[in-house]
Amino acid sequence: MFRFANIEMLWLLVTVPVFVVAYIWESRRKRRQLEAFGDAELVEQLMPNASHVRPRVKFAIVMVALSLLIIASARPQFGQSERTEKRQGIEAIVALDISNSMLAEDVAPNRLDRAKQMLSKLMDNMVNDKVGLVVFAGDAFVQLPITCDYVSAKMFLNSIKPELIKTQGTAIGQALSTSIRCFGAIDEEKSTGANRAIILITDGENHEDDAVAVAKRAKELGIQVLVAGIGKPEGSPIPLPGTNSFRKDRQGNVVVSKLNEEMCREIAQAGGGIYVRCDNTNTATKAIQKELDKLGTEEIETQVYTDYNEQFQSFAMLALLLLVIDYFIFNRKNKTIARLDIFGEKVEN
Repeated sequence: MFRFANIEMLWLLVTVPVFVVAYIWESRRKRRQLEAFGDAELVEQLMPNASHVRPRVKFAIVMVALSLLIIASARPQFGQSERTEKRQGIEAIVALDISNSMLAEDVAPNRLDRAKQMLSKLMDNMVNDKVGLVVFAGDAFVQLPITCDYVSAKMFLNSIKPELIKTQGTAIGQALSTSIRCFGAIDEEKSTGANRAIILITDGENHEDDAVAVAKRAKELGIQVLVAGIGKPEGSPIPLPGTNSFRKDRQGNVVVSKLNEEMCREIAQAGGGIYVRCDNTNTATKAIQKELDKLGTEEIETQVYTDYNEQFQSFAMLALLLLVIDYFIFNRKNKTIARLDIFGEKVEN
């Protein structure tokens, strides 16, 4: 397979015909000046070493060299090699609650931003592991398929906000089911050679489905469920973005969002993992990291990617050779070299 890595550089080739037109115009202008000076044959006899062919040859060489350099700058690449990279690590899916209640500020700066900070630190400690991201509220969807690209994972993490899901609620069971499918293990266990974990981060409020049953299913498939409850049991009002007020119910009362620790503990127990409360300290981060470290690391396969072999060196070297040749070609005739009659010219003695 052949391609150009910087194909936009090929637009510079349009300068070549521009130079050609300019050279032709300039050559004709000089020819008219000589004709105006006197008889053409007489003028040529007065300039016996002048050459009409050499300047054209030199110009042609420079134009070819320029074209080759432009092609080289476009980085022509040829061939491909597919490779599956294997590493020692674990596979982890993060299921992050992004419901409106996660905007409560009982932890600083708010529950959602604190969860992002914790996840960012966990990713900093990952080396050969694979991580994926599932976000949920009333619905759940995969924000980032499982990958070793931690830079992309952090980019997706920073872009998360409650507006991504219109349906509000806390569908933890659906989030766990979606996370399990990310491992390809919803119907049958498909061993990938790695120990697996789901990191569930939620306030557990307005729980809507049977998350405990799904957590048990995950445990049966060899997937450990770690739960980080974020917020405080006494609760906190939910700010309305862009205002100084708080969310209210239909009766006009301020809604107070409370951390449902009991539900979080039940899910963690059913999933064979631990429950830890996430506050303004790093306690939760350290506890989850410790549990992840306990998982046995085995050989896992990363993404298959393609390598292209760079071919610009050949074009650059050929252009350099032409420029060296051009350097040794003089615009005027050399009597010694001209005896070889390389350019089809004869020297009058």
